[in-house]
Amino acid sequence: MIGPLIGMVHLGPLPGSPGCEHDAGHLAAAAAADAVALAAAGFDAILVENFGDAPYFADRVPPVTVAAMAVAVAAVGRAVSIPVGVNVLRNDAEAALSIAAATGAAFIRVNVLSGTMTTDQGPIVGRAAQVARLRAGLGVQVAVLADVMVKHAVAPPGLTLAAATRDTWERAGADGLVVSGPSTGSPAAAADLGEVRAAAPDAPLYVGSGAAASNAAALLEVADGIIVGTSIKRGGATTAPVDPARAAEFVAAARR
Repeated sequence: MIGPLIGMVHLGPLPGSPGCEHDAGHLAAAAAADAVALAAAGFDAILVENFGDAPYFADRVPPVTVAAMAVAVAAVGRAVSIPVGVNVLRNDAEAALSIAAATGAAFIRVNVLSGTMTTDQGPIVGRAAQVARLRAGLGVQVAVLADVMVKHAVAPPGLTLAAATRDTWERAGADGLVVSGPSTGSPAAAADLGEVRAAAPDAPLYVGSGAAASNAAALLEVADGIIVGTSIKRGGATTAPVDPARAAEFVAAARR
């Protein structure tokens, strides 16, 4: 089980990305420090993401990105005893699954598992068939959390949230669904959460953005879990290190 509270570890720019200033070892150590802070605050799981690599590739990332992320995810896994997840931005689910298999990570997040979304990277197409077959071939028990109409993206005309939910849950093989606001740090709409819940009542439902200590308890009245990053960082900045006090405050509010 992943657990309801998932804290984000946003990696700095990795080797090969335009903003890279540190080697993989330095970035892995910073990631492990964030992970330790999240575990100490009481989070149930951790999700590692290459947030610093913008601008992102639409799907396949270079081999150097996969290698550097594997180093970071492995370091996080050694530092904590709670489940660890992988998200390779923008939508390289097969790389994420491969990293998880190599490092023992428990789950991955996939921005677009089913259908097509138009993003700032261009059209992104889900690769559910490839992901399902790769997971079966690797023989690993790695859960797939998939976004429904992911943030920073526009859905095709005529596609409803309910239809996208059913496709992702019933046909694409997702193990859980993620609903976010329109952008990083923006809250998910209560109506969207309710519509996804109604369309797939048996699916584990996670809020993917905009969670804070002030709304955590209310969100968990509708959703099964929360993925949180920005509000638990120092100064509320997504790229800053985890703030232990903010993280502990969030967990306390959510548990209430």
